[in-house]
Amino acid sequence: MNQENVYYATGKRKSAIASTWLKPGKGEITINNRAIDDYFKVPSAKLLLRQPLALTNNLESYDIKIRVIGGGITGQAGAIRHGITKALLLVDPDLRAVLKKAGMVTRDARVKERKKYGQKGARARFQFSKR
Repeated sequence: MNQENVYYATGKRKSAIASTWLKPGKGEITINNRAIDDYFKVPSAKLLLRQPLALTNNLESYDIKIRVIGGGITGQAGAIRHGITKALLLVDPDLRAVLKKAGMVTRDARVKERKKYGQKGARARFQFSKR
């Protein structure tokens, strides 16, 4: 991509990381060099990552190229949404109020808690036996 009018941002959720490039265009979204419909089969994931664009009326204003690694479908969609939001804020800082009110500016920091040693899981314990 040429460097003029290209906006870059990194979005994260759980263990997914999305590198996002926004460029003025027709509204084409490419994820890992594949079309959005080819990459995400689940409609809710496609809806989730388009939210910041729909909220700011920019669905057909930018071509978006995304490289995403790690996580699952929902985590990747959330990371892409966060990346698109951050890139839109670089394009127009006035959109911050709208996007913040919708809760898209903040990174969703919830991650799976690790399993503790000598225990069954993160919080689960082996049953106590007195005798």
